[in-house]
Amino acid sequence: MALIEGLNLNKTYRLSRNNSVYALRGVDISIEVGEMVAITGPSGCGKSTLMHILGLLQPPDRNSGAPPQLTIGDRDATRMSDRERTRMRAETMGFVFQTFNLVPTLTAGENVALAAEYAGQSRSQARSAAREALDWVDVADWADHRPMELSGGQQQRVAIARGLVNEPELLLADEPTGNLDSANTAEVIELLRRFNEQRRQTIVLVTHDAEVSAACTRELSMLDGAIEPAGAA
Repeated sequence: MALIEGLNLNKTYRLSRNNSVYALRGVDISIEVGEMVAITGPSGCGKSTLMHILGLLQPPDRNSGAPPQLTIGDRDATRMSDRERTRMRAETMGFVFQTFNLVPTLTAGENVALAAEYAGQSRSQARSAAREALDWVDVADWADHRPMELSGGQQQRVAIARGLVNEPELLLADEPTGNLDSANTAEVIELLRRFNEQRRQTIVLVTHDAEVSAACTRELSMLDGAIEPAGAA
């Protein structure tokens, strides 16, 4: 069963009157429930733009010929209001970023709890959920420490806990190992594989790392704003 169906996804960034960047060129994509999919390709090929559209962080263009289609679950994302898109992100999606994006003045526990509160949980519920999520990724003992007191690997584990705290249907990760050494990269890959295999967590990640893409159930390679045909060199 497909969790995501996208057709004719285009995105153009107009830098000036005579200068435009065509980030996506009619992308069609389908992701099944329970897949762990790597989106790969050279810098500037449109990987992150595609992830931002799938994560409802920005809409596809509507003025590129045939109208875009984007269905997540059983909902037509192209017809959602800004409020509906925000609510869907909070309730059904989790995000992990290369730069961790942790609030430096908050503890690890508070960073994770913030995502739970954003999704509508009470403060006490959010704190409890945060402790449990930190335990999932083996950093519960560091819940009261601020990001500057954690290693890069620990910060990324906290970021993963934040992405998973609401037990989302879909986890989107943009270069989740980009700032990590090889040992921490291997640990993060194993964590993501565990959640994918044991919980049927659907994961879509952008990566330049062949080790990361090899750990996924499927790889989609992009070039010049389009997904390359399977088997393309």
